Amino acid sequence: MKQAIPGVVPPQVTEATVMIIWPSIAGTALGRWLGRWYQKRSGFGHLLTVGKLAMLLSIPLALALYIGKIVPWSFRRYRLTNRRLIIERGLRPRAERSIGLDEFDGIDIVTLPGQEWYPAGELVFRKGRIEVFRLPGVPRPEAFRQTCLKAHRAFVSVKEFVHA
Repeated sequence: MKQAIPGVVPPQVTEATVMIIWPSIAGTALGRWLGRWYQKRSGFGHLLTVGKLAMLLSIPLALALYIGKIVPWSFRRYRLTNRRLIIERGLRPRAERSIGLDEFDGIDIVTLPGQEWYPAGELVFRKGRIEVFRLPGVPRPEAFRQTCLKAHRAFVSVKEFVHA
């Protein structure tokens, strides 16, 4: 298919991937618990803190949590397309849940205790005041939020133009 701008496809023609991100371990309860421990600054000076000691002692646990995230049957990713946002699972991407780009009008970032250490947060998609979708453990959530809002604006404006 010929395109005026490579990679840019109208949503009426086909669904095209805009961006894929991989959730952080901060999206899990155990990951947030570890993050809360890692943040602790009390201890003996700058070199030996409770947080640094917790990091050292929890290496096997944190590694197991990370490996559990990347095993093929639990492989999870968030795919933003020119039509929708999809939570996919598995080695061969299978849509678990999705939301159309016209099904929300705002995105909030909620940082749960322990997520700020990573840095990560939850993206909460809203229609008015109602939460309609949530992405847990998004790394660098503000950047992905802005990309989602730009895709949303583009989709809605094209949809309004086509239906006008």
